[in-house]
Amino acid sequence: MGTTGDMANNSYSGVKNSVAEPNHDGEFGCSLKELRSLMELRGAEGLHKIQETYGDVNGLCNRLKTSPVDGLSGQPADIEKRKVAFGQNFIPPKKPKTFLQLVWEALQDVTLIILEVAAIVSLGLSFYKPPDSENRNCGNAAGGVEDEGEAEAGWIEGAAILLSVACVVLVTAFNDWSKEKQFRGLQSRIEQEQKFMMVRGGQVIPIPVAEIVVGDIAQIKYGDLLPADGILIQGNDLKIDESSLTGESDHVKKSMEKDSVLLSGTHVMEGSGKMVVTAVGVNSQTGIIFTLLGAGEDDEDEEEKEKKKERKKEKKTKAQDGAAMEMQPLNSDEGAEGEEKRKANLQKKEKSVLQGKLTKLAVQIGKAGLVMSAITVIILVVLFVVDTFWIQGIPWEKECTPIYIQFFVKFFIIGVTVLVVAVPEGLPLAVTISLAYSVKKMMKDNNLVRHLDACETMGNATAICSDKTGTLTMNRMRVVQVFISDKHYKKVPEPDVIPASTMDLLILGISVNCAYTTKIMSPEKEGGLNRQVGNKTECALLGFALDLKKDYQAIRNEIPEEKLYKVYTFNSVRKSMSTVLKNADGSYRMFSKGASEILLRKCYKILTATGEAKLFRPRDRDDMVKRVIEPMASEGLRTICLAYRDFPASEGEPDWDNESDILTRLTCVCVVGIEDPVRPEVPDAIRKCQRAGITVRMVTGDNLNTARAISTKCGILQPGDDFLCLEGKEFNRRIRNEKGEIEQERIDKIWPKLRVLARSSPTDKHTLVKGIIDSTVVERRQVVAVTGDGTNDGPALKKADVGFAMGIAGTDVAKEASDIILTDDNFSSIVKAVMWGRNVYDSISKFLQFQLTVNVVAVIVAFTGACITQDSPLKAVQMLWVNLIMDTFASLALATEPPTESLLLRKPYGRNKPLISRTMMKNILGHAVYQLTIIFTLLFAGEKMFDIDNGRYAPLHAPPSEHYTIVFNTFVMMQLFNEINARKIHGERNVFEGIFNNMIFCTIVFGTFVIQIVIVQFGGKPFSCVGLSIEQWLWCILLGFGCLLWGQIISSIPTSRLKFLKTAGHGTQKEEIPDEELEELEDLDEIDHAERELRRGQILWFRGLNLMLHFVCLSCTCVQTRMVNAFRSSLSPYEGLEKPESRTSIHNFMTHPEFRIEDSEPHIPLIDDTDAEDDAPTKRNTTPTPPPPPSPNQNNNAVDSGIHLFLDPSKPATPSAPGSPMHSLETSL
Repeated sequence: MGTTGDMANNSYSGVKNSVAEPNHDGEFGCSLKELRSLMELRGAEGLHKIQETYGDVNGLCNRLKTSPVDGLSGQPADIEKRKVAFGQNFIPPKKPKTFLQLVWEALQDVTLIILEVAAIVSLGLSFYKPPDSENRNCGNAAGGVEDEGEAEAGWIEGAAILLSVACVVLVTAFNDWSKEKQFRGLQSRIEQEQKFMMVRGGQVIPIPVAEIVVGDIAQIKYGDLLPADGILIQGNDLKIDESSLTGESDHVKKSMEKDSVLLSGTHVMEGSGKMVVTAVGVNSQTGIIFTLLGAGEDDEDEEEKEKKKERKKEKKTKAQDGAAMEMQPLNSDEGAEGEEKRKANLQKKEKSVLQGKLTKLAVQIGKAGLVMSAITVIILVVLFVVDTFWIQGIPWEKECTPIYIQFFVKFFIIGVTVLVVAVPEGLPLAVTISLAYSVKKMMKDNNLVRHLDACETMGNATAICSDKTGTLTMNRMRVVQVFISDKHYKKVPEPDVIPASTMDLLILGISVNCAYTTKIMSPEKEGGLNRQVGNKTECALLGFALDLKKDYQAIRNEIPEEKLYKVYTFNSVRKSMSTVLKNADGSYRMFSKGASEILLRKCYKILTATGEAKLFRPRDRDDMVKRVIEPMASEGLRTICLAYRDFPASEGEPDWDNESDILTRLTCVCVVGIEDPVRPEVPDAIRKCQRAGITVRMVTGDNLNTARAISTKCGILQPGDDFLCLEGKEFNRRIRNEKGEIEQERIDKIWPKLRVLARSSPTDKHTLVKGIIDSTVVERRQVVAVTGDGTNDGPALKKADVGFAMGIAGTDVAKEASDIILTDDNFSSIVKAVMWGRNVYDSISKFLQFQLTVNVVAVIVAFTGACITQDSPLKAVQMLWVNLIMDTFASLALATEPPTESLLLRKPYGRNKPLISRTMMKNILGHAVYQLTIIFTLLFAGEKMFDIDNGRYAPLHAPPSEHYTIVFNTFVMMQLFNEINARKIHGERNVFEGIFNNMIFCTIVFGTFVIQIVIVQFGGKPFSCVGLSIEQWLWCILLGFGCLLWGQIISSIPTSRLKFLKTAGHGTQKEEIPDEELEELEDLDEIDHAERELRRGQILWFRGLNLMLHFVCLSCTCVQTRMVNAFRSSLSPYEGLEKPESRTSIHNFMTHPEFRIEDSEPHIPLIDDTDAEDDAPTKRNTTPTPPPPPSPNQNNNAVDSGIHLFLDPSKPATPSAPGSPMHSLETSL
């Protein structure tokens, strides 16, 4: 360790920090270098070094000019000096990408590159004038061309295409840029939220982590994530989890005698204490690691290439290991632990539900578009060649070559535009916008989202396991009943009815045996409630002391924390806390407090009405439980027992480490009942959840009666239900077999009816969550959300599909493990998260419904138009404009619809529900029929209806015609009105409902309309438009408005009648992926559905298409890379899968790895955090389903995704199901 440390030192101080290295020996008694070398030592070495150099910790504090008791003075000048001498406590982030870099990345999109090339070729050719072409006949199509002025305008189309490409690129880059900016904002917000308890000027105050300086005295307690390196000054029972730095999972005991070095980034698992901060920011141990990571930024590319080579070598071995790992059954406990560790190593594979479905759908659409565009180009070329050289019989003249090439380029451009319109590159954009918008709005609803996709997963939630304290209740505890000196008081008694001796013991016990960090402060506002700081149960006890007119602070001043002889801090195993005081005569007195049913078993005496102690037999105890504790618990009170024990001096010093001997023979002082009132808004929130098909379960550490009482108040239990309420012990007994192993079948018998789990340990919570997620009893896989606040909730939060951590009461460890932080600790915020999650899903569906209608119509129009009239009715530039409306604007308009309460009236969608329901399919096809009818009528009979010139069969550079302008204008008008239709996807009638709640939507629709007027009236040659008269405009708008009326007709047709409609866009089940492919995929970071689909088809594609036509191959590979890029989330170090340029694709899914929201974890992808294993509980022993019968509907994209195969691992994989688009293509080839 030392040597690496020195290396870090040299490389570091030499390069980076040469500025901050002036030696401040004059100011402080030790330099930055000294402190850094001190922090590299561990255990005994560290202690030895401190004794050798500074005498002891106090000596170190003196040199750092700080007081172990009062801390720093907190004067700004002093703090500044320290920042200059020892650095600040933050690690500088990596530079964000500049706007120009983003523009460059957007330009890498392959389809755009093809368009650019084609446009440049067409530009170049339009300037070429063959010398004697005037008197040659180059065929009809080219003949009768242009008067001089028109020939001059040939360049306009090329230029216009280039211009529209520039538009698309800028919009994309701007979106990426604002997305990145939002993330940085979120990141800094999360960092600002972090505060730490520091002693400054004798006061304990919370200070933002970035403001901590060397010399500060920090109070550390159970659940903290240490913000800086330091040396322990005083500690009780302190245990630290250093696995984030050392990789050792055992907790390390810290004490003044053995090991006092504390490191930043490690977690306090038990106990409490104080430390003096000795290193912050880049000089702390975590900081050094970060700078080593960041130091190599410039050489990154070379390193990456090296890594890729290494990875390829590793691939094979890793794939086999991976496959073996997946197969292991997880019965045993150690299996589960190994499982946890392995999860940390194997990055998450399966992407989020929504993304999986989208990728799959997009690939299917992309393939269809590719085929269409290829056929369009072939037909155009063949028709032209046949017509010119065959029917007209003209020989190929050398002089005419440029003109022919111009035609071919034009055809190629038409093909590419069909492709551009067909490929839904707006999808990733819509998802990103929708998620980013939701995340921003969720902030206002007190949800701080740490992983983007958690927001969408939340919409699918079917179960919520909630804590009781603080989430369902207000977490303002107060003592309302007490059993003291043989009497049960229903409210806090007057001080004079309690014997003086009992009273002294009670107050002394409460004062010293509550953490000194817990206190009750005067209210902030006059007449408000007292502020409770620290542990709320302890606050209730301190409040009890104040109600008895006693001052606990006076006792604490008399006995400061340093004088406490020994403290056994509270943990989930002990369920009690004890403090030992040493008396002047050498005897010891220990005060204990804890859960009443646990501590009363340890009591053998009890104080009576006179203040004397009398024997307390098991019989008395049972009597007391019946008379006192059960009545208290049934009113929802938490019962705490306070007791003490004396160790006489004559017996010598007891063995403090033998806890079972210490914590017996106690004398009970009193039992108090603490009330924690239910939050007023919770019952309503729980009712909403139940109506929305979400089961709420309560998991708490309290006893069963209290839990039952509270859950009835909340509405989790209704009177008369036959639901289960279990205690942790009973739960464990029921789910384990004779050998003590957990069995999934046994859990499956319990969880559907379980509503309350009381006296549960953190492991029980984890077991329950895992059991529900892995369960196969119900046909849908359950999606579970969990709330947690304690350090011990970490595993359950990580295991759950969505983990909610408490922002106020939550420990850093819990926040670290969570996906969403509830900034107000309130259960009703969870309901808002569900609403937003469902809204994201619906927004995407709305966008899809709109997008696909336009896709279908535009592609068919371009295709048939090209085949019949040898020219696309919608020109390249017009298509790009339509593409801009559809993709970018529509995704903005439809993805920002605010959620409504009605979202909570339906059941969750579930993981396998298709993106495009049958109702949506009906809308898409219905509207497509209407639009196609109108367009074709206009195209082939428009000139008669409007009495204008025919625009069909126009020569190469012919001027734009009114006819085609009307077609284009009507097309856009129909899209605008259809955008309003797309706002509803469940077949509602009123499509205008709440339209003015979404100003973005109104602005975009109106804006598009205005721009359309400008394009048509003033677009001229570049847009191939001619100004239209008012009457023609009114006709166009009327035909567009027809969409709304037609929409009403469509929604009158019941979907159930239309049996032929299929759904599309299912998720991929893991079972559907053949085994051999799974092995290949093991070494990728996530199963990329697009990659899979493409890989499977690749060989056939190339074989067939190569023979058919050479240059479409180009666009074929493009669309593949484009589709994959559009959807590959740009996470994971790019596993040698893609060419370097493709990884910077135009629509990158979430964020770039540079700004992950996590800092301390090695790699937490922002895309889904559910394992591949959770995603589909592998069906063991299932008989393989026979392959589906060949479908008569050869071209239905949805068939293959609708059939879920459960593959038996032993069976060889079926390549592609007959009836899939792949299969129909294979047969055609």
